[in-house]
Amino acid sequence: MPDAMPAHIESLQQGQAVKLRPHGNSMVPIIKSGQLVTLEPAPAPDDFRIGDVVLARVQGAVRLHKITAIDRAQGRVQISNNHGRVNGWTGYGKVYGILVKVEP
Repeated sequence: MPDAMPAHIESLQQGQAVKLRPHGNSMVPIIKSGQLVTLEPAPAPDDFRIGDVVLARVQGAVRLHKITAIDRAQGRVQISNNHGRVNGWTGYGKVYGILVKVEP
């Protein structure tokens, strides 16, 4: 993720939408490297759904990846890329934003 990520996270935490251009191929074909994406602040945890693409801190890194499992009893989600690689589990409070738009 780019160096501007702390500012993007802060904006999301303050209730503001952000736009960024993530790089890498872990989310192809949902997001291609360098495409402009719009994120809105994360929804309430009860609204998390498997398949949501979220900006989350997992295993110490910030990732724009999918929710692939939800453990509501422990208040956490599993984050994975679009090719089956599981990054790990993270608490609801470390999910900062949700993907709402991908531009060509």
